[in-house]
Amino acid sequence: MKLYCLSGHPTLPCNVLKFKSTTIMLDCGLDMTSTLNFLPLPLVQSPRLSNLPGWSLKDGNAFLDKTELIDLSTVDVILISNYHCMMALPYITEHTGFTGTVYATEPTVQIGRLLMEELVNFIERVPKAQSASLWKNKDIQRLLPSPLKDAVEVSTWRRCYTMQEVNSALSKIQLVGYSQKIELFGAVQVTPLSSGYALGSSNWIIQSHYEKVSYVSGSSLLTTHPQPMDQASLKNSDVLVLTGLTQIPTANPDGMVGEFCSNLALTVRNGGNVLVPCYPSGVIYDLLECLYQYIDSAGLSSVPLYFISPVANSSLEFSQIFAEWLCHNKQSKVYLPEPPFPHAELIQTNKLKHYPSIHGDFSNDFRQPCVVFTGHPSLRFGDVVHFMELWGKSSLNTVIFTEPDFSYLEALAPYQPLAMKCIYCPIDTRLNFIQVSKLLKEVQPLHVVCPEQYTQPPPAQSHRMDLMIDCQPPAMSYRRAEVLALPFKRRYEKIEIMPELADSLVPMEIKPGISLATVSAVLHTKDNKHLLQPPPRPAQPTSGKKRKRVSDDVPDCKVLKPLLSGSIPVEQFVQTLEKHGFSDIKVEDTAKGHIVLLQEAETLIQIEEDSTHIICDNDEMLRVRLRDLVLKFLQKF
Repeated sequence: MKLYCLSGHPTLPCNVLKFKSTTIMLDCGLDMTSTLNFLPLPLVQSPRLSNLPGWSLKDGNAFLDKTELIDLSTVDVILISNYHCMMALPYITEHTGFTGTVYATEPTVQIGRLLMEELVNFIERVPKAQSASLWKNKDIQRLLPSPLKDAVEVSTWRRCYTMQEVNSALSKIQLVGYSQKIELFGAVQVTPLSSGYALGSSNWIIQSHYEKVSYVSGSSLLTTHPQPMDQASLKNSDVLVLTGLTQIPTANPDGMVGEFCSNLALTVRNGGNVLVPCYPSGVIYDLLECLYQYIDSAGLSSVPLYFISPVANSSLEFSQIFAEWLCHNKQSKVYLPEPPFPHAELIQTNKLKHYPSIHGDFSNDFRQPCVVFTGHPSLRFGDVVHFMELWGKSSLNTVIFTEPDFSYLEALAPYQPLAMKCIYCPIDTRLNFIQVSKLLKEVQPLHVVCPEQYTQPPPAQSHRMDLMIDCQPPAMSYRRAEVLALPFKRRYEKIEIMPELADSLVPMEIKPGISLATVSAVLHTKDNKHLLQPPPRPAQPTSGKKRKRVSDDVPDCKVLKPLLSGSIPVEQFVQTLEKHGFSDIKVEDTAKGHIVLLQEAETLIQIEEDSTHIICDNDEMLRVRLRDLVLKFLQKF
């Protein structure tokens, strides 16, 4: 069993597991932090951004982090854990030899589609005056300023995919439900489990009849809107592959939500606007729910909330229809009937309005002070670029970062000098190190495998030994472009036996509670399933005719020699030899058993735990006679 690591980002994983003749890709996350190396793409031409020294994102949409470590055409299936971990899927399904199947839950697919659609829309709606690729030449790249000159494998960076490629990739996905068992070529069985992190997010169990691998990625034990995490099914794992822990282990999500609300209220009361760079799904649902409960008590009910995204309407609607994927409290509201999320009421009362872009209706309805939720969190493309330019010059306004995927200081760099206030309230509900250590003690896997970053404290906090995985035995770690041989081997294989063959067996008890029987059969293997069938009977001769020749491909049905079991008590064996006329017998003890010397007959009998040898000088009659005396002490079956 081997694990190939294709991604260096532990919360955007891409690993390949080779197990029992199957090749399984675990997630295909897209590391977009490389976009921070480029200038923002404004919707409206910005003289300030145009005159900045540096590189424009138009010159190379640097998204794909890939490696030639494995031939992707050999991958049989891809298992998706959540919608953030499928953003590289079109690159794999449309630009490699991959012909397999992708498995994911329905909310993961639908919300993943929205994230991809938003990304494509943000990139394609900005005109590209020119395209540059010569800078990817190594001789030119080393002359560029940091961090571009230090970037790894820039020649493999790709342009953003198109909606046609997105639709083609998503058509290859097969929808699955929690606890649904999926057979892969009869070799292994995969099962998705609720991970508690996002709508439809999954951990995966990969098991054969005698081995079990658990893949835990992007999981949460907090009580938010998704179904709670299924921990019990992770028990008795031979190997547990762990990825997707929180990116901000020192920040408490509840505390961050409180800071978000208080900073938002302070800004609006002072007449300023609040900008929240965000994804169109996920944490935004929880933020809107908190604001629903907060705005009336804070006297902010007259302040409009705007959600601007090409997929804003679809995202808000999807969150209300995936009832079976929600936690119990939100499921119960559906049967009342009530909308599970309170943002439905915010929309009905016109406190929350959503728009596909800043053009059109939004321009007519826009009033200040207000709160705007829009993307992209990197501040490099999308409607957020316009608001950063519009509001950045006033200290009354505030930008609040809630997504932990990007360094907010690097995201703000092209907009400096900036007068508006910047608040960092990262909200990441995924497992922290205390929670994961407790989880591992409860499920007790034999081996834990995780990214190298989780086995040591963060570089900036090297004294914090609590910010790393604590388990016994110590976790095995991997890094990008590394192949890890997992520390257990398959020992057993399940074989079924035909009923008629089973009827012919006559077990014999060799020890109390243990019976054995010999079997002569044909092993039939198909689709990784093994079946013992009765051997074909040889053709019987017919009277007056020649015997039919048995086909060469039918195995000979030879009579098997009986198997022997039991032990030989040396004292009783010596007494038996004496009764049968042997004299001058000497017994010697050895490390493995005993040696019985028949000095008069010049014969030696070696008795060991698993074998008995009779050594005499070319006297076959004596050997057979001694053999028969030995067999009296053994059972035949």
